Amino acid sequence: MAFDGVGWIAAIIIGGLAGWLASMFMKSGGGVLMNIILGIVGAILASLIFGLLGISFGGWLGYLIAGFIGACILIAIGRAVSR
Repeated sequence: MAFDGVGWIAAIIIGGLAGWLASMFMKSGGGVLMNIILGIVGAILASLIFGLLGISFGGWLGYLIAGFIGACILIAIGRAVSR
């Protein structure tokens, strides 16, 4: 699970930070709630993808990296679908 090594509150905080970083990197607008959702769902998505490749992230730094990568993927998918 993507929350291994971090608690729920830490997952929300780190997810929000990861979503905010991804939205800045991808130059997409979004509010605080959207950033939190992007970060958390992105971390779960990235953990699943990297898990299939045999790569695992642990702790808050790993969760931040996975959340950032996953949120960037979700933003890219959202842009592709909306076009």
